[in-house]
Amino acid sequence: MCGRYASFREAQDLADAFALASVADDARLLPPSWNVAPTDGVRMVVERPERLEDGSQGALERSMRTARWGLVPSWAKDPSIGSRMINARAETVATKPAFARAMAVRRALLPADGYYEWQPAPQGAAKKTKQPFYIHTSDGSPLALAGLYEFWKDPSKPDDDPDRWLVSATVITTTAVDEMGHIHDRQPIMLLPDAWDAWLDPAVGSDGAVELLSSTQPSLTATPVSTAVNAVRNDGPELILPVDPA
Repeated sequence: MCGRYASFREAQDLADAFALASVADDARLLPPSWNVAPTDGVRMVVERPERLEDGSQGALERSMRTARWGLVPSWAKDPSIGSRMINARAETVATKPAFARAMAVRRALLPADGYYEWQPAPQGAAKKTKQPFYIHTSDGSPLALAGLYEFWKDPSKPDDDPDRWLVSATVITTTAVDEMGHIHDRQPIMLLPDAWDAWLDPAVGSDGAVELLSSTQPSLTATPVSTAVNAVRNDGPELILPVDPA
């Protein structure tokens, strides 16, 4: 699974990296975090029609917005279900009711500088504490986590309340391979730039999007880090500094 990640790059750097036409104010002002946790606000890159001054829709525009991590389906009675839907499995994302509609038309990229996974202690080890690893690109470029987003309308709020809509997102995961599989059996799907256009294009249907989930992944490096990252209250660049796992 992917249950914690880091996102601390400047908004303008992300705008350049993802060729964005616009960055929403809340995405620009979202503070950096080295310990992004479920239900936190996260940045996401989407392609949606530009809203024109007369209220009509224009051409598709690639922008960065914010969402709450943990997808809340439109049919949910309340948003608490989102805390259990921070990840969607690639094997079932196109058919599971909570994700199928979003997989067809509401796909996103969640920019990340790296993510964390915890390796269980070896069998027979005196200490049973799991070792956290910070997993990031070998060249320091940003990761583009394959994600979905959804809109949920709060039935308790009137139509003219600007907070009546909740935007939420999930990260799609798959079976971990190579050295990452020795740390944890699942990993987020990370798309390379040549897959971004098709992934974000709502005209590409669910079947075409599923094919992209098996595309080439970036080269990754796993760095052992302090168990301080275990506590969501801890945040700061010291969390990604390497430590001796012994």
